[in-house]
Amino acid sequence: MNELKPMHDPPHPGELIAEVYLTTLGISGRELAKRLDVSPSTLSRVLSGASRVTPEMALRLSKALGRSAESWLAMQDAHDLWGARQSLDLDRVHPIAVPSA
Repeated sequence: MNELKPMHDPPHPGELIAEVYLTTLGISGRELAKRLDVSPSTLSRVLSGASRVTPEMALRLSKALGRSAESWLAMQDAHDLWGARQSLDLDRVHPIAVPSA
């Protein structure tokens, strides 16, 4: 089975939003929060990486910034999975032999 090599330390979606969208578009976090119909503190937590991009936020980001909701969630999952790989010890987890269909 060919497994894709995991990205090295993928960015939190909030980093991308701050570095690419806010800077490129020249708008503030407060303005983006207004356009997303969320509180500035909610967006601030996403931008700082303190909060995950939820499915609801992914839909809002998709409509406001144009990327698909799935791409926002995939970016969040890649970030979370990389972090889990760094901290989880799987030495005591053992595979179960599953017969082929």
